[in-house]
Amino acid sequence: MERSLIHRKTFRYHLLNEENQPKKILYVLHGYGQLSEFFIRKFRDLPSDFLVVAPEGMHRFYLNGTSGRVGASWMTKEARLVDIADTMSYLSKLDEELSMEFDVNEKYILGFSQGGAAALRWNEMGSTRFDGMILWACVFPPDLEMKPETSIQQPRYFVIGDQDEYFPKEMQNELISEYEEKKYRVKRYAGNHDIEYNTLNEMIHELART
Repeated sequence: MERSLIHRKTFRYHLLNEENQPKKILYVLHGYGQLSEFFIRKFRDLPSDFLVVAPEGMHRFYLNGTSGRVGASWMTKEARLVDIADTMSYLSKLDEELSMEFDVNEKYILGFSQGGAAALRWNEMGSTRFDGMILWACVFPPDLEMKPETSIQQPRYFVIGDQDEYFPKEMQNELISEYEEKKYRVKRYAGNHDIEYNTLNEMIHELART
């Protein structure tokens, strides 16, 4: 018989611009096999009034064999629903603490690759209200339905590079059609499976003006 035990776990996250009295938060959720320490560096040139927060996935592992470089993951197919619930609790608690520490009035979220599913679930299932969302090179979870009020009020983007090695051209076209049907603003750029700064900066400025 399978059982479960609830026990305390320590979660890791990294910040940028915490010394600048920021008025906006941008949560950035990394992809599979990445670490928050390195992922957050992709956002270091954003305006200094953004507090950039990079939570790290709960599960760390060696990328090759049993030693060397380490990466993190948000979840796998094993005990999936438990991991989703734990992730939502972790992220909501993180936002609760940061909201008490920093006097912010706008909150945004970006999910890259595997982090896109976690970002979507937080946006739709969590208690945090976001003013805008960016999904970068990720598949929309087939079991997730958007809140009607969210789809109307919240600016949302889907972004993908035309040379993304994980999404062949035909699959990219299918993804774009799906996101357009869900009323996402689609952005394309010349590049691969990575954060492209010029496109990121363009969206951040558009969101700040919305």
